[in-house]
Amino acid sequence: MNTTANYHPPPSSQPPFSDSDLDSDSDSENFQVGSDLSNSIFKTYLEFSSSSSSSSSSITAVDLSKIQSFLTSSSSGALSCLICLERIRPSDPTWSCSSLCFALFHLLCIQSWARQSSDLSAARAAARLPITAETAAKQATWNCPKCRSSYSKSEIPRCYLCFCGKLRDPPSDNPWILPHSCGEICNRPLPNNCGHFCLLLCHPGPCPSCPKSVKARCFCGSVEGFRRCGFKNFSCNKLCKKRLDCNKHNCSEICHPGTCPPCRARETYRCRCGKKEEEKDCCDRDYRCENECKKLLNCGKHVCERGCHGGDCGECPLQGNRTCPCGKRIYEGMPCDGVAPVCGATCNKLLNCGFHRCPERCHKGPCVETCRTMVKKACRCGGLKKEVPCYQDLSCERKCLRMRDCGRHACKRRCCDGDCPPCSEVCDKRLRCKNHKCPAPCHRGVCAPCPIMVTISCACSETHFEVPCGTEMDHKPPKCRKLCKITPLCRHASTSKPHRCHYGACPPCRAPCEEEYPCGHKCNLRCHGPRPPPNPEFTLKPKKKKSNHQTECTPGTPCPPCPELVWRPCVGEHFGAERMMVCSNTTRFSCDNLCGNLLPCGNHYCTKTCHPLETQPSSSGHQIRSESCEVCNLPCQKVRMPKCSHPCPLPCHPGECPPCKVLVKRSCHCGAMVHAFECIHYNNLSEKDQVAARSCGGPCHRKLPNCTHLCPEICHVDKCPAPDKCSKKVTVRCKCQTLKKEWICQDVQAAYRDTGNDPKDIPKNQFGLGLLPCNSDCKSKVQEVESALQLRKPKVLEKKEPENEKHGPKRRKRRDRIQEGKQVSRFQEFVATMKRLLLFIIIVAALIAVTYYSYKGLLQLSDWMNEVELQRAKQRRSRF
Repeated sequence: MNTTANYHPPPSSQPPFSDSDLDSDSDSENFQVGSDLSNSIFKTYLEFSSSSSSSSSSITAVDLSKIQSFLTSSSSGALSCLICLERIRPSDPTWSCSSLCFALFHLLCIQSWARQSSDLSAARAAARLPITAETAAKQATWNCPKCRSSYSKSEIPRCYLCFCGKLRDPPSDNPWILPHSCGEICNRPLPNNCGHFCLLLCHPGPCPSCPKSVKARCFCGSVEGFRRCGFKNFSCNKLCKKRLDCNKHNCSEICHPGTCPPCRARETYRCRCGKKEEEKDCCDRDYRCENECKKLLNCGKHVCERGCHGGDCGECPLQGNRTCPCGKRIYEGMPCDGVAPVCGATCNKLLNCGFHRCPERCHKGPCVETCRTMVKKACRCGGLKKEVPCYQDLSCERKCLRMRDCGRHACKRRCCDGDCPPCSEVCDKRLRCKNHKCPAPCHRGVCAPCPIMVTISCACSETHFEVPCGTEMDHKPPKCRKLCKITPLCRHASTSKPHRCHYGACPPCRAPCEEEYPCGHKCNLRCHGPRPPPNPEFTLKPKKKKSNHQTECTPGTPCPPCPELVWRPCVGEHFGAERMMVCSNTTRFSCDNLCGNLLPCGNHYCTKTCHPLETQPSSSGHQIRSESCEVCNLPCQKVRMPKCSHPCPLPCHPGECPPCKVLVKRSCHCGAMVHAFECIHYNNLSEKDQVAARSCGGPCHRKLPNCTHLCPEICHVDKCPAPDKCSKKVTVRCKCQTLKKEWICQDVQAAYRDTGNDPKDIPKNQFGLGLLPCNSDCKSKVQEVESALQLRKPKVLEKKEPENEKHGPKRRKRRDRIQEGKQVSRFQEFVATMKRLLLFIIIVAALIAVTYYSYKGLLQLSDWMNEVELQRAKQRRSRF
């Protein structure tokens, strides 16, 4: 019974579309039918799965993706046969793979493909295996062209069946039934052998997972709940805690399928023999050490030579009946510590070759490993026969010239036994898709179809289908009912009408621009803002010509200049000089008034005719530079604060004058030192501070008016205090300077005043002279001095007389001339010094030259000796 015979698609609420979408409604009729088919096919499954589990929606989408892709391809007419690369029409008989790929093929194409593949497989098996041609033909197999799944020869399709295999020759004229489908419920057993059946209508591709709800436990068995039958095996994401094989520890892994991993708990365990302890994993607790057992056997004479083992060591192997090494003679009743003698017969044990026996006498130990018996052998290909030792293989160097299974390449293996291996070369033939080459090993017959499927999608990639490689140029992209995801770049993005997914550029915006100018007015034209970059046109194979690369954003036409009328002032912004102008007209005009702007100095005004200001805001809001006002060249006439006699060195300027940094020289009060002060610093001091600053801090250094002494006070202002009370000591003498005494200076001044003399008029060298009266001692002292002077006068004249003589003896004149000749001038001394320096430089240069050429000669001598040695070595080699 056809469950879709009376089915009518429910009206779907569609979003509003723009006018550009109305023209494509007639072209999308087939697509609407395809979407209705998918709804009808998935209706029962979706209803059951939605009531089973709330988390089944994402799993359902994955399960149904293969069927949905087939429906999209079918509705777009993009189904193609992978063998012939032709389009599969709804009326064409088909066959679909039921193993892995579920690909759809023409029935005739797959039949031809299966017969050729099975015949080739049978011929290859008959040539390589020892079976008859009939047996090889019965056992021959063929593979799916896409997934290479193997099918027997009896499975070659012979009739046209629907997808579920229940109806032969399904109808193709019903638009509400999927092509190549019977329209009934699929009812095929679901995967994983859960016992349920597929609830979808007859469909291509694999059946989805079972949607029924069953009660299931997690892998570890700690959590139980209802889950979908197709996904009843699940993990609770908790610790497994199953008992491990050691029966001591629990599994510490997260809930997992299958058996638990080996126990990895670390502990210390003994080996089997109990001699060694090591820390090992619990799963490796039963281990054997590397030492021998060496326990004493029950015979009490030998030790166990076995490796580490558990349990008893067993009986001594040398007890009981013993044989000679070759085993021909038996010795009874021998003790275990006795040595069995050799029998003297031929060993005759079978050697490793399996054909010959040991020719030596009975001996201890193993026989020879290599059989050296000379035998006549043939190589693998039979082209060489030769006597060689038995252990040695024989092979020739002849290359096999037989053709391999591919029929294109020779075997070329050396000494081939006739069973040539399959061809190892890559086929590399151009496939029918003309895009790829066959990657399979070299083979006979037709190459397998190109397994690559090309996805063709709409611009947003929401609607897509797959087509075989090589047929993509014959199909158009699917019609997508989704909305275009490209966001408009103009200012009307929030209010623009949506449109469907498309290739190429989006339709232009038709709303008014209303963009605000910088001046504050709005543009009244239709929207001409930037447009988003268009989607590239649908091409799967890019052309070899240069493609036009789109920029990130295609800018639209800018708004025209503002046409509004506004009042504009002159460049000098004088009152009463405005004019009516277009807002976008930035032409500036000048009136005939004086500028009158305050100059930068802040003291005078500009006397130029009206001109633009140095920085004036334009209509766009930016500052524009223009002609500046005149420069004030007058000197600064401001009065400095604090007042000083120095003028300001700067030209006329705004603000306060800089501090006066001129150095002012002021001597100290005593005149011994001159101070230099900055004018601003000195004038900012008070009178008291100025007096203190000018003081040098030392003695006064001024002479007292009545005596020859200096003022004893610290450097001070005004006259020195108490000049009549000088307390310095003065040496007082008599007139003949024979007598002398020390008086205080103020007493000397009083003595002079008593005699009627003013101390100021007394010279410094006569100060205190004549104040003491002379006595008798003074007269005798004068006589002695005069006599001494008389005695000195003739001696002085005698010494001067020989010097004043003009004529001396001839010997003295000659000596004087020799001494004058010996005197050397400065120029001669300079010349002599230069000669010595030049001689020193010449000697140093000569030493350097001698050292350099000596070193160079030694190097050349060494090179010559090395060459001589090399020649001698060559001669010795040539002799031998």
